[in-house]
Amino acid sequence: MLSVLIWFPCIAAIIVALLPQQVTGRKVRLAALFLSGAILVLTLAVGFQFDLGNNALQFQETRSWLTDLGLDYQLGVDGLSLPLIVLNSLLCWIAIYSSRVETKRPRLFYALILLINGGVAGAFLAQNLLLFFLFYEIELIPFYLLISIWGSAQQGSAATKFLLYTATSGGLILAGFLGVIWFSEASSFSYEVLLGQDLPINLQYGVLILLLLGFGIKTPLVPLHTWLPDTYVAASTPVAILLGGVLAKLGTYGIFRFCMPLFPDAWQTLSPVLATWGVVSVLYGSLTAIAQKDIKRMVAYSSVGHMGYILLAAAAHTELSVVGAISQMFAHGLILALLFHLVGLIETKVGTRDLDVLNGLMNPVRGLPLVSALLVLAGMASAGIPGLVGFIAEFLVFQGSYTAFPIQTLLSVVGTGLTAVYFVILLNRTCFGRLDSSTAYYPQVQWNERIPALVLMGLIIFLGLQPSWLVRWSEPTTAALLAEAHLSTPTPKTFMVEVEPTPTLLSTRDSSSLS
Repeated sequence: MLSVLIWFPCIAAIIVALLPQQVTGRKVRLAALFLSGAILVLTLAVGFQFDLGNNALQFQETRSWLTDLGLDYQLGVDGLSLPLIVLNSLLCWIAIYSSRVETKRPRLFYALILLINGGVAGAFLAQNLLLFFLFYEIELIPFYLLISIWGSAQQGSAATKFLLYTATSGGLILAGFLGVIWFSEASSFSYEVLLGQDLPINLQYGVLILLLLGFGIKTPLVPLHTWLPDTYVAASTPVAILLGGVLAKLGTYGIFRFCMPLFPDAWQTLSPVLATWGVVSVLYGSLTAIAQKDIKRMVAYSSVGHMGYILLAAAAHTELSVVGAISQMFAHGLILALLFHLVGLIETKVGTRDLDVLNGLMNPVRGLPLVSALLVLAGMASAGIPGLVGFIAEFLVFQGSYTAFPIQTLLSVVGTGLTAVYFVILLNRTCFGRLDSSTAYYPQVQWNERIPALVLMGLIIFLGLQPSWLVRWSEPTTAALLAEAHLSTPTPKTFMVEVEPTPTLLSTRDSSSLS
């Protein structure tokens, strides 16, 4: 089952790339859409067969490969990787559906997206560190081509910057993985074997810092984020959806899968620094988003801020905070994909993304009323308004992190307020007011253009009202992950007097009651 999720997209990419030249771009798009839909159905089939009561890896596959190098074909899925695999398949389908019918070189375009689907799935499923690295690097060239060929202005420099940063990220991660093998004298890159190794604390610090820098670039976290704004802005709408919704999750997944369990002693010591790092990313991303005039760049910086919540939750490493972080990864992917899709529609219909030019899009006759209404809901979800999926994810992160890092958590809560500020600015200037010109009749949004936004908005509302459908997948895995790492909740050292922990408002076992 798991190998199908990896290699079927790769085979589908080959099929699309080899379609005859007589096949029109519209039919190529339909073929890619059908194949990506089949991949999504297969992914959901794995989810339906997933045993919620089992906290171990499921559907494991092991094949000997390059045993002398410690590289074997080992796959497995648990509550950490399953939501992200579903998100990957869903957003790849959304990206293909969001593409223009008249996309140039459609065979190559859709083949690259399908190849990314398989590569990212392989990274989430790999249970061998070297195998993870191979899948982690597979997406580099496809994304580079998607940005450089189908991007907008400055796509060349943005694609080059992306390539350099991503290559650096991969080099740091490979160095960290090799360090684990050398210092532990293990004979295999198997995650299960390395999980039980006990490295000296000084070596843990060195290897952990390498991995944090590597995954921090991919996430990205401040100040390793400088590739992100230019890349997101230059990328087309489907590629921006994949960059923010899928690619960034490889960084946060790596932190939870490798950094925290493999180096528990160093993680325990560095957790206050990591929590502060997360807060800096939250505040910097939010404040920088407020200053933007380009709505796509504003959304890009908002992503930097929301990634900081995940690092804060990882630093706290309580069961509640980790469940919240996994939920935040999934929720952030949905919300960011919706925002980029709506921004793409506005740019297509109006011809600009400039906040100083846009206004009155809520006009029911001459504007884009449905796009504006969905943009309001997406902004509310990103700001963590109750009833939408962003709220439950952030609530779990804050509730789980407060007992460990009260000051950092409160500062992160301030970040949610700043999120509301820049979205109010965006909505006030974009959706409301009067259209400047009496001749500004924008093209109507067709129903086929609305479907991706309606699907994403439906999931955001449903999972906001029924959060147990989201959090229950990761609860057993979270408990097992923390137990294997032998991590205890860090004691806050902010105050001079002992502070009684705040009673937990929600345990991971009772999260289903939120619905």
